[in-house]
Amino acid sequence: MKSSEMALDYITRAERTLNEAKNALLSKDYPLTIKRSQETVELSLKAVLRYLAIEYPKDHDVGDILLQAVKIRNLPDWFKVEVDFMVNSSIDLAKKRGPAFYGDESSQKPPSMLFNEPDGIKALKEAERVYSNCKKLIKA
Repeated sequence: MKSSEMALDYITRAERTLNEAKNALLSKDYPLTIKRSQETVELSLKAVLRYLAIEYPKDHDVGDILLQAVKIRNLPDWFKVEVDFMVNSSIDLAKKRGPAFYGDESSQKPPSMLFNEPDGIKALKEAERVYSNCKKLIKA
């Protein structure tokens, strides 16, 4: 399988997880909204890296690899302008991924006590923007 085929598969999966994030928000399941938003960002960024045929570590946050790619690859200016936003979103959502799934075990707080509607809305908006940027680059 070629990198471009992998990229297209990843961006398709990112769209599916984005739809799951939207449904979770509608259901007022804010932790799941955050988790699915993080997955959308992760898959979207990994789709771009696959598209560029760049290997990345099997981590949830690959923002640092994207930053390096922008420095060495000739990417459109519109995409470069969005990179800082996408990297920051990746970092933030990757940090929230575990608590959104497991809660805070040290304080015995479940995920539903850690995240609220504004958290879910913010995560979803970020995921939509990252996905849109990555899809635009891959489909260009």
